Amino acid sequence: MILSVFAASGMLSALAVSPSWEPVKAERAQSARLVLHNQDLEVRTERGSIIISTQRPIQVKVFSILGQLVSQENLGAGTSRLELGVHGVYIVKIGNTTCKVAL
Repeated sequence: MILSVFAASGMLSALAVSPSWEPVKAERAQSARLVLHNQDLEVRTERGSIIISTQRPIQVKVFSILGQLVSQENLGAGTSRLELGVHGVYIVKIGNTTCKVAL
């Protein structure tokens, strides 16, 4: 337990620079894993990144497993990617929808 807390704190310091979302082409990579899919929202992960596709503007918050806010942004319709580059488990809150992703 203590070791995992130290490992997680190392992860948090690696995220000291706040990552930002970038728009990407809607093409799906073969290696992307589907995490959540509903009528107008899709969440996928791929090589250290979280990818969100939406048909409407949304607010997205990404938290570390310890509850630290990693990213908060309003995304427009389309597909956006957040490159974290740090392996771990994150909580993604999109409007009223929440899911857990593992990178």
